[in-house]
Parts: sequence; C-alpha cells; structure tokens
Amino acid sequence: ARHAGEHGANILVDVRGTDLDRAEMIKLPINVDVRPWPDWQSCLAASVGKLEDLEREARLLQADTARYIRPILLVQAERTGADQAESGYIHADHAKAFLLQLGLQERQVATKTSEKNELAQPENIDLLSPACEVRAIITKQALQEGWDCPFAYVLCALAAGRNPAALTQLMGRILRQPQVAKTGRAPLDECYVFCHDAQTAIVVNSVKDSLESEGMGDLTAAVRIGPNGSAEAVRKTISRRRGLERVRVFLPRVAWCDGDGRRELAYESDVLGAIDWDAIDPNTLAAGWIPSREHVEEQKLRIGLEILDRERATEAQAVGSGPAVIDRVFLSRAIGDLVPNAWRAYALVAAVVARLTDQGYAEAQIAASSALLIEQLRSDLEARRDALAEAIFCDYVHAGRVEFTLRADSLDYEIPRELAVDLPDRPHMLLRSDGRPVEKSLFEPFYESMIDNAFEGEFACYLDTQSALAWWHRNVAKAGYGLQGWRRSRVYPDFVFLKTERDGRAALVVMEIKGVHLKNEDTDYKRKLLALLTHAHGEAQLRRAGELELVSKSGARIVCDLVFDENWRNTLEAHYFAL
Repeated sequence: ARHAGEHGANILVDVRGTDLDRAEMIKLPINVDVRPWPDWQSCLAASVGKLEDLEREARLLQADTARYIRPILLVQAERTGADQAESGYIHADHAKAFLLQLGLQERQVATKTSEKNELAQPENIDLLSPACEVRAIITKQALQEGWDCPFAYVLCALAAGRNPAALTQLMGRILRQPQVAKTGRAPLDECYVFCHDAQTAIVVNSVKDSLESEGMGDLTAAVRIGPNGSAEAVRKTISRRRGLERVRVFLPRVAWCDGDGRRELAYESDVLGAIDWDAIDPNTLAAGWIPSREHVEEQKLRIGLEILDRERATEAQAVGSGPAVIDRVFLSRAIGDLVPNAWRAYALVAAVVARLTDQGYAEAQIAASSALLIEQLRSDLEARRDALAEAIFCDYVHAGRVEFTLRADSLDYEIPRELAVDLPDRPHMLLRSDGRPVEKSLFEPFYESMIDNAFEGEFACYLDTQSALAWWHRNVAKAGYGLQGWRRSRVYPDFVFLKTERDGRAALVVMEIKGVHLKNEDTDYKRKLLALLTHAHGEAQLRRAGELELVSKSGARIVCDLVFDENWRNTLEAHYFAL
C-alpha cells in the first residue's frame, strides 16, 4: 500500500481506495455522529440503537438471500486495567455494565484488552460463525494489530477526545465488507462511528488518516515511540521521609451512623435508595424537547473517498430514516442506571411519550429522534436525582446520620507507610524553582512522574517552600483517599498537607485543585461537598472535642477545599499561609 508523503520507494503493491470500493471490499460511506452528548451513556445507547437497526436489516437480508451477517459493535473505553475502575475515566467494566443494562446478555459482550482476552474463548474464536453470539467487543486499542472482523459495523469511541490516535487505528476495524460483496441494502454496506467528547475536526482527521496514511491496506502497522519502542515502566516502592516513618496519619471517611454503629456511607443504599422517585414530575422531563431528524448542535457526516480530495469539502448530510415505533423498553433501559426501579423508569418514559403524542407529535417522528430523547431524559433525570440526593445528604448530615470525623476506629483511613509507584527507566526528581529537590513530601524520593501535570508540580513545589507546612502528600486517585458524597463517583482530593496555625494548633488540609478551564457542574459539586464536609467536621469537633489526634496530642481541625489555577497562590496565602 502507498503511504502519504512517500515517493514510490519500496512500494510492492499500490492499492487505491477506489479500487477497494469497486471490488466491494470495504464499507462506504462512513457515517460519523459527533454531538455534545450529556454523558457517555447516551452515546453508547445511541450506538446500541444503531446496532439493533442493523440487526433488523441483517435478519431481512438472511430471509431474502440466506446470507448471514451478525453486526458487531466495537466500544473504545478510556481505561481497562483491573486497578483503574475508580480512576474517574470511562472503564471497560463501566461500559460492559451499561451494555448489560441496555439488554445485551453476558455472553454477547466480549472484552479484549492487554489483561483480558475473551475473544480467545472457544465459543468466540470464530466471530463469523452463526454459533458465535458476540454482539459487542470492548477494548481500548488492543484490536489495532492483526485483528480483522468484517462483521464489525459500529464503533462507539468513548475515548475519541482523549486518544485520537487510537481512534484512527480502530476506524479501520469496521471498514471490511462481509464476504467481500455488497449486500444491496445500504445500511449493511456502510459503517458507523459514534464519538463522545470529541471535536468534529479531530474525528474527520482521524477518518482521513485511517483512509489515507494506511491506504486502506492491512492497517496493521504498529505505532512506535523512538528507535527502541516505548519504554517499560518499573514498579518501585518508596517509603516515608526520615522523621515521619512512624507517624500514623488518619483521615475521616464519610460515615453512616445508626444503632449498629458506624460504617462507610454506601451511595446505592443510603442515598439513592432513599430517593422518592414519585417526587419527580414527568412533566418536567424533556419539557422543551422537540423531535427532529437533525439537532441544531449535532454533526452527522457521511464520509466517502471524496475526503481524500483536498479541494472538496465534507458536508453534513442527513442519515436514513429511523424506526417507526417507539421502543419504550429500550428507552427505560437507557435510563436504568439513573432510575434503579425498572417499573418507575418505564412509567416515566411512558408518561413523557404520552405527553409528546398528546402535543401532536407522531409516533414515528418521536421514534426517529429517540437517541436525542434519551439524551434529554438522562440530562433532566440526572439533575433532578442529584437535587433530591443532595437534600437527603444534607438532612442526614444535620441529623447526625452522616458523619465526617475521626473516631479512632477501623473506619478511619490511614495513609500507608509505603507506596508502590510505576516509574520510567530513568526518573527525574521533582525540583523546586531554586533547583533543589522537594524536601517536605511525606514520601521520598518524589519524582516528576508521580504527578499528572505541570500545575500539580508547581502546586507541590509551592507547598514545599512554606515554613508553616510540616509535610504534604500527593493523593493517588485510583488507590488513595476518596470522599463519598450525594453522587455515585467519589471525590479524590489531589493533595493532603499538614500545617501549623497561628495559635499553634495543627490543621490538616484536604485539597482538590483544578485548572480554571475545568470549571463546570462537576467542580461546583466538589466545591459544595468539600465545604459541607468541612462544616460537618467542625460541628463534630464542637460536640466531641479532643477526638482528633494526628501528629500531636493537641486537637486539630480538618479543612476540605478546592482551588483553581487562577490566582491560586493568593488563595493559599490568604487562607492558609498568611504571615
């Protein structure tokens, strides 16, 4: 295959995309759906909806011609590691759980990662066999090399924005035409890409790169970093700094208190289970929603080989007609993680659909926009669920049912004495602006690779120079200290540090830091939760003074806070390190 930028050297075969298309070897055009999904679940639900459309077409094809095709969905997750499920990224396990919620069976979903390969199971080895039941494959980028399955029709790129290079490679996995012959049914002769959290330009460039740079050949070239490939990380154990080896540092967990004692707060049972779903008025759901074949903010593109012509622009075009009947069960499944009671979820969907039909919208019109309706329902339900959950959580705190204080029992979180970290072959020490290695980290040595970005490094170095600071600790999100609030995902503070206040008492500060460009609804939630926990801890200390003992015997206070990179130094100096 000829690669872009080459001048004919070492070319054995020059295969043109038009020749492959004419030979009925590839699925074209590529239908790309890029829109501002409210969450990744909406994007995945739309992908499953397209898969079911294709499955209906495949059944009709088999009835007419006896030709067997079983369309398969590829799902690109952000994380796949067994220890990364709580990293805050879209994990393969999360994607699988939602697929099962949407109605797929366990045996119909396979995971292919560097750690797990369910495609190697005997029943899944031949994906083209009618005996195989796989309908969805979840991966990160493990399908890039040497994998080919013409039944792959739909790519749901949940990591499109974070990993466009992997998107480029995975795009080639859905191009092969089954049996190297067109079906005569347009939906089965094309392929489909649904992208979450990605810009249209990035996705179009990924499509173009997949077609152009690889020549639509074998698409098995590995991505290499440097002449020797990528460097392997080395697992190393680091210990406490000298003088702090035996210091035991405890942090309070958000606890549920009842007659049986204390335990860690459980979101599902303690918060979600207490929500009165009857308090949600279905008339407030999708209240301003209008069914439409085209959404004003979405981008649906049909991309063919004309994209390789630099003088021709790719225009957004309408996609073929959708289903004629509203699948109320599928809609209720799509919100099942927000409304855990299946009957209540179905009732809410039925009420919304009934209201829309009463407003004069035809069933087929609503069904054609069902993906957009799912988006709106999920967005509205999440907002109302979180508002109800916040009220419940605050009531529990004020009533003493939810507690945030140290009790010197097994529920308290203890910062470990050692940390296992992955380091590059030649790690660099984190250096302050004066060129000296940081010297107040709770663990030593402290390396640059132990932080995620430049802002965190600058923040750590600032802390390290403060005379009132005893030590600081970079909290590891996937394995460290987390705070449960009224939303499902925990908040993992970035830093914990101990400082001395003017009155000589110790203050333990639990701090989340964010770039100012990341201000959004999620950071508003974190700010409110941290402020509430700070207040709750102060109230608990007033009620039971002297319970909190950290490094010294004197009582200490715990402060939870969130700062942004806009004037963050002024914030710290005003509130924590004032002279």
